[in-house]
Amino acid sequence: MARQTTETLPLLPLRGRVMFPDTAMSIDVGRSSSLIAVKVAADADGRLFLCMQKDSGKEDVQAEDLYLTGTVVHIKQITRLTNGSIRIGVEGMYRAYARDIIPADENGYMSVVITELRTVHGDESLEEAYFHTAKDILREMSGGDSRISQDTISKLVSVTDIDTFVNRTANELKCSPENKQEILESVRSVDRLRLLGTALNNELEIGRLEKKIKNAVRQSIDKGQKEFYLREQLKAIHKELGDDEEEYDELEKKIKEKNMGPEAEEKALKELSRMGRMQTSSPDYNVLRMYIDWLLDLPWNTYTTDTENLADAVKVLNEDHYGLEKIKERITEYLAVLKLTGGMNAPILCFVGPPGTGKTSVASSIARALGRKFVRMSLGGVDDEAEIRGHRKTYIGAMPGRIINGIKTAGTSNPVFLLDEIDKLTTNSRGDPASALLEVLDPAQNSTFRDRYIEIPYDLSKVLFITTANDMSTIPRPLLDRMEVVELDGYTQEEKREIAKRYLVSKNAKKNGLEEDAISFTDAAIEEIIDGYTLEAGVRSLERNIDSVCRKVAVKKASGEGDTFQIDKDDIATYLGARKYERDAALEKDEIGAATGLAWTSVGGTTLTIEVSAMHGKGDILLTGKLGDVMKESARAAISYIRSNSEMYGIDEEAFEKTDIHIHVPEGATPKDGPSAGITMATAILSAFTKKPVKRSVAMTGEITLRGKVLPIGGLKEKSLAAYRVGITDIIIPSDNRKDLEEIPGEVRDKLNFIPVSDVDTVFRNAIRW
Repeated sequence: MARQTTETLPLLPLRGRVMFPDTAMSIDVGRSSSLIAVKVAADADGRLFLCMQKDSGKEDVQAEDLYLTGTVVHIKQITRLTNGSIRIGVEGMYRAYARDIIPADENGYMSVVITELRTVHGDESLEEAYFHTAKDILREMSGGDSRISQDTISKLVSVTDIDTFVNRTANELKCSPENKQEILESVRSVDRLRLLGTALNNELEIGRLEKKIKNAVRQSIDKGQKEFYLREQLKAIHKELGDDEEEYDELEKKIKEKNMGPEAEEKALKELSRMGRMQTSSPDYNVLRMYIDWLLDLPWNTYTTDTENLADAVKVLNEDHYGLEKIKERITEYLAVLKLTGGMNAPILCFVGPPGTGKTSVASSIARALGRKFVRMSLGGVDDEAEIRGHRKTYIGAMPGRIINGIKTAGTSNPVFLLDEIDKLTTNSRGDPASALLEVLDPAQNSTFRDRYIEIPYDLSKVLFITTANDMSTIPRPLLDRMEVVELDGYTQEEKREIAKRYLVSKNAKKNGLEEDAISFTDAAIEEIIDGYTLEAGVRSLERNIDSVCRKVAVKKASGEGDTFQIDKDDIATYLGARKYERDAALEKDEIGAATGLAWTSVGGTTLTIEVSAMHGKGDILLTGKLGDVMKESARAAISYIRSNSEMYGIDEEAFEKTDIHIHVPEGATPKDGPSAGITMATAILSAFTKKPVKRSVAMTGEITLRGKVLPIGGLKEKSLAAYRVGITDIIIPSDNRKDLEEIPGEVRDKLNFIPVSDVDTVFRNAIRW
């Protein structure tokens, strides 16, 4: 086939290999652009242009990354491999020079405009001299001082054409790809022969040196020491090269100096020995090297010293957070025991509370107070057990789990390790991460925690694990049993005001480029933001609104409208717009068939007005307001109790058969459930049938039984805060909840009248105006 002066062919880059004319080669093709190039060539005349990359490790190859001289080949065979790649057999046709490399367009492959590179022949006698010299070196190599086989040398010596001889001989050389590329690029025949002769001489010398090294090693070792023989051979090679830095010895030295413990050190040395017996090109070599690097990077038996002065630790906690007395007390206890005993296993603490109450930030403050490193791991949405325990190192891309990864990041074996949002863990076919955490969070087991990748026990007993959750009910029971729960309840209005004054105003003023004295908020302004623009147990929304005011003040200051700004209550609407929320509405007056209950939500406590309407009908019961099954059952229990005791309350027994009862809880779009509204519904039902009003100043919470008993409830603190916010003065609570009154802030407890009751008759006497 006649060759064109210039033509365009698909381009296939080679990694660390040079293709010569008159030779054959098998190539594994995996890159998408290369696969397309092969397909295009096969669909045409089967020709490709092959040239070598300058950097064999680069994936996204551009024109500047390629040598411009290459070889036009013809595809002889295509074999599909199981991993989606292909193997092609090609035969070199002629050398060519890339005049223009065309980047991959929408077709997805690179192409090249080439010109054939012809060999320039000169002085025939000089060429013949170089040609015979090269063949003489080949014959000398046939004596056994060569890495090229005898059969191959015989075939090369018999070649008569100079170009063919250079191409085939260069292809068989064990020299660097760059040296081969230089031979490929040379235009003059004499230059190609000269470069080939130099490479053959080097090959001959290397062969002789290898033979010398093998003989020297055999004389220095005893029979049967095969493993030691290989090591001595490696040392002899390094000695001949003048290389004193040996990777194996360096790693062995690091392992012995790491103080990682007997079991870990034995495992590391064993894997290092395996690595030393492998070829560096073997995939397992890189796996073991990475594994040893992980063992060396972990902080085995490295610990930070805890703060000894209790006062210093308490001072740090007080600087960062207002309130949170339970947490501060628990950390103080831990430090005191640590100081007296000289050492103890760290407790597993679980901070439970509504969003924005400072659970995550207080963990960081604890680390600062103790003088420890801090690591945070978010568990929200984690559904793979391997996230905790890691993968076995035999898997491709295997890595340790995030627990071990966090320890490595901290650089110490006793950090404060925060497991955030532990109640948001999920489970699917990839395992149960909550179960994997059982070993991590068990003080009796975590001293020998085994990550699947590391494979050897790692001591986590000195790590201070802190977990956070919004809802304790979603944490698996075995996991919850291993933790010490510390509840962070919602803040009172007074606490929110103090937090804003002490922390949030200065923090957000600085954030927006304002000096500390450039902006100030009056107490009334902060209370207005709390009441009218936030609806939360924590302070996140409060901080966002203060930040919004600071931004608008920054605009004014930058515009020259003033230097200092005092924000008062009347200014808030100017900066933040109309109020977004009104306080939970208490009953404006004593009403028949309406009672105020108290409920707990994920953002704190709230009041709940329960309305009952008794209408002429057939005795049907209608429940509305998106009530859950438990709440519906409480309503039926309340009706059954009042109906069974109707004579006691002066209600005609036949009234229930002729009356339809409609119970409604407003804000019907919000789901509601739980048994604690039982006595509230009973009070509203009795009021509707007796036509006696319910006192507007009374709110209540408690579960009712068919015998009229009042059972205890949860969340009393949050419910009390909700009642306090709307101006309720009297709260009816179950007698068994008396013990929870201590948890309620003093300023709230002093202004509320708590009425403990054990039966529903006492509720009616205190709640209904008879």
